[in-house]
Amino acid sequence: MKLMDCTLRDGGNVVGKGFSVEYTKMMIEGLISANIKVIEMGNCVGIGAYKSQGDAAPATDIEYLEAVQPYVNQAEIGMFCGWKNGTEENCRLAKQYGLNFLRIGANAGDGKLACEAVRNVKKAGLVCRYSLMKAYVLTAEELAAEAEMLEACGLDEITIMDSAGTMTPDMVKEYCQALTSRLSIPVAFHGHNNLGLSVANALAAYEGGATVFDCGLLGMARSAGNCATELAAAAFQRKGLLQDVDLFALLDFEDKTLIPAMEKYNYHTAVKPLDLILGLAGAHSSFTGMFKEVAAEKKVNLYQLILETSKIDRKNPDRALVEKVAEELQ
Repeated sequence: MKLMDCTLRDGGNVVGKGFSVEYTKMMIEGLISANIKVIEMGNCVGIGAYKSQGDAAPATDIEYLEAVQPYVNQAEIGMFCGWKNGTEENCRLAKQYGLNFLRIGANAGDGKLACEAVRNVKKAGLVCRYSLMKAYVLTAEELAAEAEMLEACGLDEITIMDSAGTMTPDMVKEYCQALTSRLSIPVAFHGHNNLGLSVANALAAYEGGATVFDCGLLGMARSAGNCATELAAAAFQRKGLLQDVDLFALLDFEDKTLIPAMEKYNYHTAVKPLDLILGLAGAHSSFTGMFKEVAAEKKVNLYQLILETSKIDRKNPDRALVEKVAEELQ
């Protein structure tokens, strides 16, 4: 199982049609440092949209592709691609610049319109992912039938997209089970947080057999946002999963770099990294002051101190215990 970070595509909606080249590089470096290495980036509407639809992001497709050149051998980097823009020209361009994948997107029920685009992606020698957008407009069985048809076109992976954030955990599990029971390719889930269920839905998708989970740093995405990358990582690690993600590196990047950088856009995350750690550790917020004081005095990582102390005593840790743990961490 793995996370697919969509901040640099869907998350770009919080600032327009995409992030600048500077922010693109900054976030890719932060993700790679945390060992999150499936990354969708570029124009929010996908490759080709800048030219064919007049959807102007801060950079052209070529400028985005040139910007990611230092990273294409360090991660699986790709772009979204609306089915109308899945032309041989766009697919060749993506391959020329070393992208790993294109993710073709079409509304659920319109799959037959996208088959040629899928074939073009594969013809270019790229991994082809696919987004079943607005998946909820079909029943689970109807969606599974369309997914089966698309798999026959040559897909490598297919994503159930809860584009309006309307699905509940039981629905997500049902839809994922319907697809995984009929397909041989990996099933992914992309949720939005309009009902505040994005993390619960990601966990339900896992129970339904999904193995790839879309997310966005600080929850950034269109409308109410995607499942936050850091929350997804923490929630799965709470269950003993996704241990390869370096959560400390991810939160350090967000605290020191990303959150300050997003202040110019007045973007604020609902769950800050410290609050996330308190939840992951099972540590009551009333102990925060003591943890901060000891971490500063002993010069140890605050988040690691909270987690390690809470493994010993989550009910009422005293200062002596916190100091002892801090000394062991030094």
